[in-house]
Amino acid sequence: MIAHLDMALLIGAAVLLVAVAAVRWSTRLGVPSLLVYLALGVLLGSVFGLRFDDAELVRLLGTCALVLIIAEGGLTARWTTLRPVLALASTLATLGVVVSVVVVTVVCHFLLGWDWRTAALIGAVLSSTDAAAVFSTLRRLRLRPRLVATLEAESGINDAPVVLLVILLSSPEGIGPWWQETLLIAYELAAGAVIGLLVGLVGRELLRRAALPAAGLYPLAAVGLTVLAYAGGAVVHASGFLAVYAAGVVLGNSRLPHRQAILGFADGLAWLSQIGLFVLLGLLVSPPGLVEMLVPAVLVGVVLTFLARPMSVLVSATGFGVGWREQVFLSWAGLRGAVPIVLATIPLAQGVPGAEALFNIVFVLVVVFTMVQAGTLPALAVRLGVTAPGEATELRVETAPLDRMHAELLQIEVPPSSGLAGVHLDELRLPVGASVTLVLRDGAGFVPDRDTRLRTGDSLLIVATEAVRDDAERRLRAVSRRGRLAHWFGEDGRERGD
Repeated sequence: MIAHLDMALLIGAAVLLVAVAAVRWSTRLGVPSLLVYLALGVLLGSVFGLRFDDAELVRLLGTCALVLIIAEGGLTARWTTLRPVLALASTLATLGVVVSVVVVTVVCHFLLGWDWRTAALIGAVLSSTDAAAVFSTLRRLRLRPRLVATLEAESGINDAPVVLLVILLSSPEGIGPWWQETLLIAYELAAGAVIGLLVGLVGRELLRRAALPAAGLYPLAAVGLTVLAYAGGAVVHASGFLAVYAAGVVLGNSRLPHRQAILGFADGLAWLSQIGLFVLLGLLVSPPGLVEMLVPAVLVGVVLTFLARPMSVLVSATGFGVGWREQVFLSWAGLRGAVPIVLATIPLAQGVPGAEALFNIVFVLVVVFTMVQAGTLPALAVRLGVTAPGEATELRVETAPLDRMHAELLQIEVPPSSGLAGVHLDELRLPVGASVTLVLRDGAGFVPDRDTRLRTGDSLLIVATEAVRDDAERRLRAVSRRGRLAHWFGEDGRERGD
């Protein structure tokens, strides 16, 4: 038993390190890292003979991985950029999903001769954009904030209704009356959102007041709260995925202690989840079966990419004043990734007739079209004129509680292009009760005076009482954006929407 465990750890560690190293290589080539991980899984199965064919286990592990990936997306989403596009993203994630499913179902039934259930299943499986693929691809591009926020919010929300639809279509009992299923989906989405918000709000207060004895406990608690939101939603038959995203957004936009450590921990867990999930999915496929499904996969992909997705964007976005250029980009940037492949394991685990062929089609489609779409997104963004000019790097503020003093310790670093560079300390005009106590510059720390001039790369330690902590952070963000004249511009330091 111990020998088997040692070998499993050896293989797992080797795969993990190769996958981590592959991120840099895939970034340079502009290839999504998920394709590299899928290739690793296929290589382990077909070349090294590592056998794995438990679809039910992959579905369970895939669900766990998606929970962590969606949680990271919620934690890193900025409410100031999310709020203006929430209605549009929600429409894309609901009405847009319906349009996409209907178009793919009808075309596959009449063009490929599939029965209605199989056609509807593949339409439902492919209707969800993938959070991991969207997050990892778009964050490398300099795009308009509205576009990025819309795509990220859509990919975080649309998993919930699609999972429900795929489960209904895969059920051996079949689908009940349409009005009954519609009410069920509406209940699960609404209840999931409410549960996520409640867990996020209660968790925010608990983390603020807990005064945990170690900084490393805060990231564990924050991620644990998002998993609690999923489990709470699932137990009452609500949408756990939507609960995770809602809880993550609330927690990620709260003034939590050690916020940057929380985000860093969540980011690491999301990467680990992506690696493990994609490698498992690669192990599950059979390369000979993939070759046989190449033609139908390309046909379905063409229908999805050039007909279903544009129609869903057109129907959903026109009423929100989205121009045709942005609509074209939204259509092309609707990337598929792990989510459709994981969803394809649901009918496979349920023993639905034709589920194995459906899984192979989805796998081939994701690989081919993700490579094509992700590789052409930068050039398309420039061509459509939806890129954004460079902006000042966001000022990151790390906090730690000083309970007995009823104060908090803020740590910031002056980023490139920040207006803090060149500002004298007395020009910060921090509120009474907040003071810069230490500056770290070029590896050496010193206690500043009022005439100390800040430079790019400086690290500052600021002690602020609880009463003025928020005012001090707003002032620092304001100066970071506008420099010493922030007051004259009416800046309040809050992030701008689009």
